[in-house]
Amino acid sequence: MGRSFLGFVAIGIAGFATIASAETSIAGFKPALETESIGLLPADGFRLRTGNCPACAVPKQNLWYFQNELIAVPANGAAASGFSRGVDRNTDVVRWAVTTESAQLAHPSVVWIGSPGILEGATVLPGAQTLRTADGQEIGLKLVPQLPTNRSYANDATAAWLAGRQVRMRGALEDVNGRPTIIARMIWPSDFAIEPATLKTEPLKHPSGLTDFVRASAGEGKSVDTRLLWERHPGQERAWKDKPVLGIVLNGAQGDDDESLGGHFAVATGRFGDKGDWSSWAVNNFYNLDSVSEKGILAATVPMDNYLMDLNSGQQYYRPSVMLVAILNNARTAIAYQGGIQRVFNHFYRHDFRYRHAAANCTGISVDVVDALGWHIPKRGPTAPLKSIGAYGYVAATDGSLASGRKIYDYLNEEQIRLLPAVGFDAIGQDLLQLVATEGMPKRPLSRYEQQLREDVEAILLVRIPQVPSSRAMGSAPVFSFDEFRSRVPADQADWKIVPVGARPFPAALRDADLTPDEDPSVVPLPVAGIGVGIGAILAGVVWRRRARPAGKARPVQRAPETADAE
Repeated sequence: MGRSFLGFVAIGIAGFATIASAETSIAGFKPALETESIGLLPADGFRLRTGNCPACAVPKQNLWYFQNELIAVPANGAAASGFSRGVDRNTDVVRWAVTTESAQLAHPSVVWIGSPGILEGATVLPGAQTLRTADGQEIGLKLVPQLPTNRSYANDATAAWLAGRQVRMRGALEDVNGRPTIIARMIWPSDFAIEPATLKTEPLKHPSGLTDFVRASAGEGKSVDTRLLWERHPGQERAWKDKPVLGIVLNGAQGDDDESLGGHFAVATGRFGDKGDWSSWAVNNFYNLDSVSEKGILAATVPMDNYLMDLNSGQQYYRPSVMLVAILNNARTAIAYQGGIQRVFNHFYRHDFRYRHAAANCTGISVDVVDALGWHIPKRGPTAPLKSIGAYGYVAATDGSLASGRKIYDYLNEEQIRLLPAVGFDAIGQDLLQLVATEGMPKRPLSRYEQQLREDVEAILLVRIPQVPSSRAMGSAPVFSFDEFRSRVPADQADWKIVPVGARPFPAALRDADLTPDEDPSVVPLPVAGIGVGIGAILAGVVWRRRARPAGKARPVQRAPETADAE
């Protein structure tokens, strides 16, 4: 494709000067923040910058991860989310949630934008090398290059999938051989819109309905499949435009990475857009900061279109997804969640805590915020705490690694709604439907936040989002249990398909003086250590008794225990 990825970034770093003359003549092209929203907030409260921004009033740790990326940061004078030092992330959210500050949504410190401009209303012509703009002009289309570490990319199947469709694109405009050309980083089909008027109510028929929906194959469909589960006022006009929303996003299992079979989880907030558009919702996406994603993914708040459809990092280019959406008549519950998770991001970037695949993964971090706000999703318990000790010993012995044993021990002892994205998705969906039901409400006393949810939810719908055809293998539904995971991977771990990733050490110079290191747990869990000490004490006692026995004294005869039928 001829252009380096950093070269594309350089276009954004240079600002809009290089494309100003072109953009004025291209219908539908605009700067990335113009007349846009970022979730619940209008984008005019942000400024487009890169992480190399000494003048930005953003914590230096947050900026470090985005040195060569275009980000939106709070404009001068705009209220920005903070955090409390000296307390853990969950305690911070609990204390903040009862303050008057929590009622007004501050700006996130960083939103990952990636591209300097947006083109709307264009149609992809056959071959995906030309676009027809809203006013009928034909311009060139090129894609940003495939990252060297990304093992698959858009291909002819992608071009066929996009052909003839109207799209929204994020990218940059260039003059290529005298022809205006957009260098696209993200392509979002406009027909992904959710149309309220055409939705038919289809409630879940049994408790496993959400699980069944997730397990159903998304196939290689062209557009979203939407199902209305519940609405407060059946038969009335669904005037959802500008209504606030709270969305639970579940991404499926990848088809070429056995370690990804658990899927991925994120929570989104925003407002229902014109003509059912939802591309500008803000998704709060947690990934491991201490490794470099082969797809270029960075943990951040990110617009929905980038989250799903970025050509390198977009979830839909390597697995199908589903989403549970609560349409709200009051923004307060969505504001509380978004404000709380923004504080958690500030803790995360400064390494108050680290991403851990069992204790603090994408699901656990998100569910913890829900719980801290007062939405107490019923727990389902750990997978197998009794078996975990034996599993620890077995894996540690077979792998020759106590760390591997500790990993399996933690997995089997972690609460399932925090550990597994699919279980968290199902638990949240089931509880939300119970909260709004006139019958079968949760038997627990409702917290203030839960009562607000019960009052504010206008409708609940499910959305199935297809995987984009590309050179990547098709994905599938995520696993719902550890046993299901084991059944879907090769018995010999040496045969697993795994994508290796490089480390990204956090610079010591960025560690604040008040930061308490987030230490790894001991490779020997306390119960295992206790059992080991007990066995050691018993063996030591046996040895001591043998050594203390007087010389020449006969050993007692060992007899079989008597049984009820002994003669």
